[in-house]
Amino acid sequence: MNYAQSVNQEHKKTNGQFFTPIEIAGLMGTFAEVSESSLRILDPGCGTAILTCALIESIVQNNSKLQEIDLIVYETDKALIPYTKESLDYLRSWLNAKNIELKFSIHTDDFILENAGCLTDNGNLFSQTINPFDIIVSNPPYFKLPIDDKRAIAAKAVVNGHPNIYAIFMAISARLLKENGQLIFITPRSYASGSYFKLFREYFFKIIEIDNVHLFVSRKDTFNRDKVLQETVIIKGTRKEKTNPKHKVHVYSSHGLKDIDSPIIKSFAQKELIDLSSNEKILYLPTSDSDEAILNVFKNWSGNLNKYNIQISTGPVVAFRSKDHIHDTYQNGTVLLAPLFWLHNVQQMALDWPMPKPEKGQYVRVHDESKSILIPNKNYVLLRRFSAKDDKSRLVAAPYFCNFIEAEYIGVENKVNYIYRPKGHLERNEVIGLCALLNSSLFDSYFRIFNGNVNVSATELREIPLPPLETIKEIGNSVILSNDFSVDKANKIVNEQFEFTLATI
Repeated sequence: MNYAQSVNQEHKKTNGQFFTPIEIAGLMGTFAEVSESSLRILDPGCGTAILTCALIESIVQNNSKLQEIDLIVYETDKALIPYTKESLDYLRSWLNAKNIELKFSIHTDDFILENAGCLTDNGNLFSQTINPFDIIVSNPPYFKLPIDDKRAIAAKAVVNGHPNIYAIFMAISARLLKENGQLIFITPRSYASGSYFKLFREYFFKIIEIDNVHLFVSRKDTFNRDKVLQETVIIKGTRKEKTNPKHKVHVYSSHGLKDIDSPIIKSFAQKELIDLSSNEKILYLPTSDSDEAILNVFKNWSGNLNKYNIQISTGPVVAFRSKDHIHDTYQNGTVLLAPLFWLHNVQQMALDWPMPKPEKGQYVRVHDESKSILIPNKNYVLLRRFSAKDDKSRLVAAPYFCNFIEAEYIGVENKVNYIYRPKGHLERNEVIGLCALLNSSLFDSYFRIFNGNVNVSATELREIPLPPLETIKEIGNSVILSNDFSVDKANKIVNEQFEFTLATI
């Protein structure tokens, strides 16, 4: 704690350091289940070693056979090493008093670069000096790596795009385990979905069988000392040559630290949480009876955008590249302008346009140089790609109809997705029906079961199950006939259609 308070926020951010609160370290320690007399343990990003100490303390309390521990830890922040050594020296003295021998080694090399060879088919782990481990525990660094970073290149077998470094820590650690060895990690839950983590999920869950998951629902409470604004999750899994889809997984959830000792607990077969035969291999984390009921509704739907000849794309207007084409005010005469829709224009069930903001011009010029970044003026659903801090819902969608304005083209900024029918057009009731669904509490709750961040990716939306197209049209017709396009009315119609009450969701 002294070190965490002594370094500034910028240093922590640069190094991806988010120090483990004592309460969480203690909880993670209890997840270990071992009865061997001799253990090899690894912490690949140990910091001040609080997590390692909590783990070993818990093991000692529950394993009377324990006689010796071989501990390997990694830490690249040289300012931390004296604290790490002091903690481990104290741990050794404490274990000696209990007649348990501790041998420890502090590695200051980069964990990924030293071990990434084991991720490839020709990487022979067992020819290396490091032997497989019984337990690997970690609160790894969290930050995105550039595509050309040597660590991202070394781990290209399990990540793509701009990967977050914590996923590489998890993948390598999974490979460094013995058969039936245990992995206990706390990380953001962003690996549960999304294209950046698809390769990781495919690799990791093929060899790791999930035992326990503890989800912290609050973005602020878990690591509030270090200003982490992400949902975090503890995962405990066991290395298996072949995972069992029927294996029982316990899902715990608490708001944050205050209720960490009294979590809500649900149990599922692993196949209910992640379908390894699916394309995206999304990890669902339902934490309540209502989540489970919602998940069952969506699993019974066989439709999706692609099956209905509907596509979703990202707005092609990248503001900083298109400055010459963007205008603040409307001009008649010599300049032909079309509307430009930004994230702030998209509200639930309605477009707020024009809505001028600094450096967010509401018009885009239509001429030969700009046509590549414009889309035809036809019916669309516009959807925010990111949810703002004050958004109650992760999904914010608005209808757009081609009679909104007389123009051949319109502009959609890059932070907005648009849903459309490539060959043909979306009917009015399809647009309103899709908007009502996407803005509903039913869809918001479903989305939160697998998405723990503010991003709304087109990939995830392509995969979201949808009810029959006729049902979508019925919902649209009901909203249109009511002549009430408010979010509350649309939500009420959706819930009635699927016999959900607001109390259920």
